Amino acid sequence: MQRHHAKDIEKSRAAPRRFVFVLLNEFTLLSFAAAIDCLRIANQMSGEDLYSWRIIGEGGGTISCSTGTVFTLDSDLDELHRDDTMILCGGRDVQAATTKRILNWLRREARRGIIMGGLCTAAFSLAKAGLLDGKRATIHWENHDSFTEEFLEVELTKSVFVKDGNRWTTAGGTSSIDLFLQIIADQQGEELANAVADQQIYSSIRTDQDTQRMSIPTRIGVRHPKLSRVIQAMELNIEEPISPSILAKDVGMSTRQLERLFRRYLNRSPKRYYMELRLQKARNLLMQTDMSVINVALACGFASPSHFSKCYRAHYDTTPYRERGAHAARLSV
Repeated sequence: MQRHHAKDIEKSRAAPRRFVFVLLNEFTLLSFAAAIDCLRIANQMSGEDLYSWRIIGEGGGTISCSTGTVFTLDSDLDELHRDDTMILCGGRDVQAATTKRILNWLRREARRGIIMGGLCTAAFSLAKAGLLDGKRATIHWENHDSFTEEFLEVELTKSVFVKDGNRWTTAGGTSSIDLFLQIIADQQGEELANAVADQQIYSSIRTDQDTQRMSIPTRIGVRHPKLSRVIQAMELNIEEPISPSILAKDVGMSTRQLERLFRRYLNRSPKRYYMELRLQKARNLLMQTDMSVINVALACGFASPSHFSKCYRAHYDTTPYRERGAHAARLSV
């Protein structure tokens, strides 16, 4: 009897850890494929069935990713096991993909206390369900502006991935590899995680301390410390823009010197560059949130809707209202 019990324990220890991937409509293929392939390679390299997985989604049947490729799902939104790890895969227009049924299912399954992860834009869905309140999280950088406006209870970071208790989130793209290599390292050891990375020819493994966007010098193609500091200050002060004279003073320059610096390296004035940053944020908010145009204007440092509309039209050749209308029409096709 005792020997039989020991065999049962050994068998349970050998049972593969099950991941349940929940695909939202128009999910990002790269994020999903990168994650699931880490598990496949871990099994291959170890010679054991360390991991198993299922692919489910609302309604069962089939679902399309952002490239239009159609995937066959294993099932509808089934009840999960208590030791499952659920990975929600987001992508384009995550707001529309996050249906009431998805939200109710997420809340119900969260009550089991299981680990829930979100890839790419899926942090939005988890936050909408109230499952990231009081947690640290990350999301694709394009969705940062809208996320911070909507979810004040979530501590949003710019990390490539975040593990905060039983809530995991990634920034999208190849950051799925970084998260899943960390999972494998934690569960099976660094040696296997490194073997998986080698198999993927993935040489620069990132941690949760790494940020998802390139540094300012890399992004603008210029290595100038003072220019980088000014641009960083601009990016951190969109709602209440700082005057060029104060920006210049903060880095020990005159306003004229700052003008020359921007003209030389970026072929535009500091004022123009700052305006483009603010309008870019405004466009993100118009596309990704239900904020009124007035509130978008205020969030991007414009004192009046008329001034905002004028600047927006000059830069994008359309008004904020038309931009939002055209975006809604594209999504409904």
